[in-house]
Amino acid sequence: MQKAIHGITVAHFYEAYREKLKLEIITGAAGLHRLIKEGTINRPSLALTGFFKYFANKRIQVLGAAEMTYLKTLSQRTQREILRAMVARHIPCLILTRNYHATESMLAVATEMNLPLLRTPMITMNFVNLATLCIDNEFAPSTTEHATTLDIKGVGVMLRGTSGVGKSECALALIERGHSLVADDLTVIKLLDERELMASSRLLNRGWMECRGIGIINIAEMFGVKSLRLEKRIDMVVSLQEWTPEAVEERTGLEEQFYEIIGLRVPHIELFVRPGRDMARLVEVAALTQALKKMGHDPARDFNDRLISFMAQQAKNQPAPLKPVDREDRPLTP
Repeated sequence: MQKAIHGITVAHFYEAYREKLKLEIITGAAGLHRLIKEGTINRPSLALTGFFKYFANKRIQVLGAAEMTYLKTLSQRTQREILRAMVARHIPCLILTRNYHATESMLAVATEMNLPLLRTPMITMNFVNLATLCIDNEFAPSTTEHATTLDIKGVGVMLRGTSGVGKSECALALIERGHSLVADDLTVIKLLDERELMASSRLLNRGWMECRGIGIINIAEMFGVKSLRLEKRIDMVVSLQEWTPEAVEERTGLEEQFYEIIGLRVPHIELFVRPGRDMARLVEVAALTQALKKMGHDPARDFNDRLISFMAQQAKNQPAPLKPVDREDRPLTP
């Protein structure tokens, strides 16, 4: 089920990215419940001049060198009027970059109207770029899949299948071979920049795996921290299915299948589970084949082209068939 984010509180943004963005609260802690409703950053240069027609009031407002320099050219009274007009439009918060000190008017308005006023030592452009990535992650469409996700030599593979088909056992065998676990049984997926799907695990069960007949195991303790990865882009989906005599298995690999997640199509293959098959090895080979395809080398198509070329050469070198002789046209000999 896809989940859409309609807003996050300033408190959540501050707690989640305080260290990464080097944020500190100057005043207005009582207003941390305010909602950030758009996943981007705004520098309110025009708003400071009194032009609010296209004011992006739902975004985080950032004041850098240009904005602070302009504000200091205004009287304290004019500053208060402008800032009150901005806050009256329900902006979520105001962030000062380069460790700028808030003006007296700014402190007064923030305290009076419970506006969170924050500060960071980062350069404005660097802060805007990094904060945009952070908040874009918060507003990204998300969903969950009943699947196990691994990083196999740099290829993000999501294993699907009915309960008990052997997803966790297959994942465990892959971890033993040096690959990394991203999420077991339940994968959280976010669509970033409308172009890539990022998989992760819920914090509660990160690093833990359920193995039927054994119970819960701690992957990091058994195989080391290298066996875990916090998140990974999904490059392909592998569906494990119980084999039946009626099952139709792909033999050439020429027909491409896709699995849709949040509107994006991901390469998809089906593997049938049956006694004697090394499923972990098959999934590993499928991942390596997908890596080759991304590099422009498709083994199935390369062999198909090779076969067609061979058949064309054989047809070219084959001698022309002899023309049959009509016995009725032969002259009679005496």
